[in-house]
Amino acid sequence: MATLEATPSHLKEDPWEMARNQLRRVCELIGMDAAMLKVLSECKKAVTVSIPTRMDDGSVQVFEGYRVSHNVARGPSKGGIRYHPAVTFRETKALAMWMTWKCALMGLPFGGAKGAVVCDPKRMTAGELERMTRRYTTEIINLIGPEMDIPAPDVGTSPREMAWIFDTYSMNKGYSVLGVVTGKPLEVGGSLGRIEATARGAAFVLREALRKRGEPVAGRRVAVQGFGNVGRNLARILADDGSVVVGLSDSAGGVHNPAGIDVDGAIAHKAAHGALAGLPGAESLTNEELIGVECDVLAPCALEHAVNAENADRVRAKVIVEGANGPVTPEADRILEDRGVLLLPDVLANAGGVVVSYFEWVQGLQEYFWKEAEVNAKLNDIMTRAFAETWSISEQRSIPLRQAAYVCAVGRVAEATTIRGLYP
Repeated sequence: MATLEATPSHLKEDPWEMARNQLRRVCELIGMDAAMLKVLSECKKAVTVSIPTRMDDGSVQVFEGYRVSHNVARGPSKGGIRYHPAVTFRETKALAMWMTWKCALMGLPFGGAKGAVVCDPKRMTAGELERMTRRYTTEIINLIGPEMDIPAPDVGTSPREMAWIFDTYSMNKGYSVLGVVTGKPLEVGGSLGRIEATARGAAFVLREALRKRGEPVAGRRVAVQGFGNVGRNLARILADDGSVVVGLSDSAGGVHNPAGIDVDGAIAHKAAHGALAGLPGAESLTNEELIGVECDVLAPCALEHAVNAENADRVRAKVIVEGANGPVTPEADRILEDRGVLLLPDVLANAGGVVVSYFEWVQGLQEYFWKEAEVNAKLNDIMTRAFAETWSISEQRSIPLRQAAYVCAVGRVAEATTIRGLYP
């Protein structure tokens, strides 16, 4: 029996301290009292579980898993499950806190949560992943539920894993519980529009930001780092809207063509070859080089800290839209602000996924499902409203959009906490 150890981290800073420092700065900005800061600075519930799993060769691998619920003042906690070889417990806690602010900013009746398993899903078979996922679900089964904590996909997971979680939970309960997890396949209670939701929401926010600058989406040169669900769909949506996608990358590297890349061709190439490398009509480049590609819009849609103090001065984009969670470090924030780069923060820009997860949760509870056009229209309404509120606070207080988003979100969570009071 072997225990899998985490691979070296890609993180430039401790994400948990980074998240808490962001909260402290916002609390100072809005004059929040010390007692409330103490409450919001801690996670309500956080567990580490052992996940012994039978591998295809008959051996047993023991994986480490986490589930963290940061806050439930506004409703049950909500957050994805990440499968990654370098994910850490402290990173999971930070992601849960960021989910709290994201849900509050969108006006959703949720708090924030996050789950993770230290594994490399790219090196595991479907059978191994299913057995691991079902055991992980069993280990956290008393912590999740449609009125308690609702998981969803994240990096390294997909509707397939959500179906396994839904089935495992339902088998233990003795009946189907559609609301226990979102991001499910359509055939078992998923929502139309959920797969593209994070990317579509980011596109809506980018559209509104460009409108404030008097610029159309059409004709903007865009570079997208990360070619998973978010990056792939964002590139496709923006290309369909008339943008020129000049750079793309996945975990193995990227491609660049200043005249534009055929996104549909890139998607087909990735599906056929497993990587973007070798895409006809494009030059190869590294993920680090993609950060400095000449473009109007840079969309980091992979992992945290892609833009940091070491490379922020090489960014040539005028706008950054954070498709990933925490892709820009605080030090990079300051550098980009000094250079006049407009940054659309993750708690705003990539919240489309949790918004449509909310829609799926509502549909599951009602057992009544909406048309895709209705889903997308409701998503547009919520994203546009959240952008307008954030932009207004930014102008009123003369602060960057990230701080403005936090002022709005943290204020809402603090207000709910105050109204509910302390028990007992």
